[in-house]
Amino acid sequence: MSSDGRAEWVAPGSGLSPRARRLSLRMFLLVLIGVPVLEVFVFIEVGRAIGWLLAVLLLIGISLLGTQLARIQGRTAIERISQAVSERRAPGRAAIDGALGFLGATLLVVPGFVTDGLGALLMLPPTQALVRRWLSRHYAARLMSFVATAGRFTSRGGSMPPADVESTAIDDDLHQLP
Repeated sequence: MSSDGRAEWVAPGSGLSPRARRLSLRMFLLVLIGVPVLEVFVFIEVGRAIGWLLAVLLLIGISLLGTQLARIQGRTAIERISQAVSERRAPGRAAIDGALGFLGATLLVVPGFVTDGLGALLMLPPTQALVRRWLSRHYAARLMSFVATAGRFTSRGGSMPPADVESTAIDDDLHQLP
């Protein structure tokens, strides 16, 4: 029901009412317009404070640094995930930290002091830990719901033999044992 008492239709599979969809579209447009306006405002203020040429050179230098850091972060993320998998540890933490580091480096590439600040923050391990914790809390229930729903569609046929969890299997090749 909407605030004026009318019933709202929710599209199957979308999970959002038309009112919520309109609100999310408005927020997207606000961010799409607001971030560049904020970037221009901050650039003008920084240009006034340190000089226009120095501000432009600083943006170019940070973007070049960001491209190098993006390469390094990408390689490091792949190495950490591979190491976690080879050590039979869950690679989730390494994957999230790698994605956040890569996102931070990518934000450094985007010209603008606001995105550079956000990118620099995402490159720091304490900030990555805070964002990882927030993501875990915010999306854990959704992920578990998805896994539970997806589990209903897995095949339960006889294609895989049941696992021997009690270790009661007996090999009949006893003559090969020392």
